[in-house]
Amino acid sequence: MCNQTVSLVAAELERRHISTVVIQLLREAAERVRPPRALWVPFKHGYPLDTPNDSPRQHAVIEAALELLENRSLTPPTLAVFQVSSR
Repeated sequence: MCNQTVSLVAAELERRHISTVVIQLLREAAERVRPPRALWVPFKHGYPLDTPNDSPRQHAVIEAALELLENRSLTPPTLAVFQVSSR
């Protein structure tokens, strides 16, 4: 799905009091559309959780996204950057 569309849908859901987090591959789209909560990930297009079959990395991305929901001190719109750990 289009990065911009996902961000716009997230904004509409938030207006209806449904919390969202967008995992964003295109930082420019998140900066332009400004979804309520976005996690930018520096992975190849089409791989928002990084490479297939890498469960530890995929879990780390999902945990980082969920932390944006849990952190009540964040004020939307928030753009966080996923910190890739070296292996």
